[in-house]
Amino acid sequence: MKRTGILNRHLSGALAELGHGHGVLVCDAGMPIPSPIPSGPRVVDLAFRAGVPSFAEVLNGLLDELVIEGATAAHEVRDANPEASALLQARFPELELVSHEQLKALSADARLIVRTGEARPYANVLLRCGVFF
Repeated sequence: MKRTGILNRHLSGALAELGHGHGVLVCDAGMPIPSPIPSGPRVVDLAFRAGVPSFAEVLNGLLDELVIEGATAAHEVRDANPEASALLQARFPELELVSHEQLKALSADARLIVRTGEARPYANVLLRCGVFF
């Protein structure tokens, strides 16, 4: 058994399969997720109850384990969810903002989607994996 880090075996395994340039969408409970298809993104659904686990908890846990070279979120987050907006701006000073519709379209190419229990709007970010060297 792992001693630290992400203990969820499905998420831990999916993270180990990521490479440079792969996309990881961390999303709230309401984000539309594409139906599973063989060539589509792998989905790890962590949602348990409304708000559990939160977007911030999951994002921070993922950032402890991943090297990220870029991040994209919906510009709507600024007005609709100031807490998530502040978290994203603090974690990603060069955060790219697009429309929510564009973010949904971009997420179709993600390698991994991690669904949280977050119940506040626009708590979604598309991460782009980097390399540690």
